[in-house]
Amino acid sequence: MVMKARRQAVVLELIAGEQIHSQEQLRTRLKARGYEVTQATLSRDIRDLGLVKRSSDGAYQQQGGEPQVPPNAGVALQKAMAEYASHVACVQQLIVVRTGPGLAQPLALAIDRARLDEVVGTLAGDDTILVISQDARHAKALAKQLEAWSQFA
Repeated sequence: MVMKARRQAVVLELIAGEQIHSQEQLRTRLKARGYEVTQATLSRDIRDLGLVKRSSDGAYQQQGGEPQVPPNAGVALQKAMAEYASHVACVQQLIVVRTGPGLAQPLALAIDRARLDEVVGTLAGDDTILVISQDARHAKALAKQLEAWSQFA
């Protein structure tokens, strides 16, 4: 599962860095990065990441707007926290979630997709996510919940 998360993080990085118009083009870019994937695997990754093609140029992008909360988003977040999180810390209304290398993007995506009331937004780097909450009280409760979903807790 860690390999999937890393591969999906690379997919997000690739589509953010260049215009990719086809699955074959994306598969070639992944292969150059050391990820040999089948068309079926790539299709699942595109679906899991919520990628769509822009109407202006046909390049892949992350879905814009306010998507509906997928029915299993909460379960997906719990699983992602258990698999990827290595530390959770709360400072005022900010929560810092540490992950392994390359795992912050997919975990932040799971947090965003869960559309938790306490979360105002997330910022993700390579191995660190900053979760911004409404206030210190909400942040403390959310950090406690995220820790409970994590294996390290």
